[in-house]
Amino acid sequence: MKKILVFISILALVGCSGDADNNASEINIRLSNISQFDFQNIVVNTTTGNTNFENISYQQTTNYKIFETAYRYAFVELQIDGETYRYQPIDYVGETPLENGNYTYQIGVEDSGLSLILIED
Repeated sequence: MKKILVFISILALVGCSGDADNNASEINIRLSNISQFDFQNIVVNTTTGNTNFENISYQQTTNYKIFETAYRYAFVELQIDGETYRYQPIDYVGETPLENGNYTYQIGVEDSGLSLILIED
């Protein structure tokens, strides 16, 4: 009987790992660097405060982070070779918050600055 309880306890712990990659009951967002540059000191704000992401080498993707509220675009600030770049939304008037699920903000670099595209994973 004890062996069965231990086995069930282990299954419960493994099943509740809390990994955002598999948790669709939250808004999970990761970043994908689709540029030819390495990004450093990345900060994303979806209206609920700054979230720091690790540095991302070109053509790489981060792990998911959980957000309380998010939209199809967000404030993004990062550095490339010591120079600061920003993607600055004016406001979110008329925007609908994202539903729970997994999303990727693809961040690129264009002549006019950063570009941001939302992908639903």
